[in-house]
Amino acid sequence: MLTLTPNAAQAIRDLTAGSPQPGNSGIRISANTQDAASLVLSIADGPEPADQVVEHEGARVYLDQTAAAVLEDKQLDAGSDARGSVSFTLSEQ
Repeated sequence: MLTLTPNAAQAIRDLTAGSPQPGNSGIRISANTQDAASLVLSIADGPEPADQVVEHEGARVYLDQTAAAVLEDKQLDAGSDARGSVSFTLSEQ
């Protein structure tokens, strides 16, 4: 199952803090409908019915079936540049 670093958890909490439903909000990673070989990350108010939910330190990640399979053995990390723009990276667990 996908794991989150503390940096990723903090970045997700920061990104979703202003959500209309902060108790359920998170990021969703899903298959790109136009390019099945890539994944799309978006802010979500909650999971879709078939999503796998990963929660760590109050941060939630919702994974569709394709993303869950692809990211099974990965770790999500986050960092920011000098302007405060957040970027996520994946590595092996």
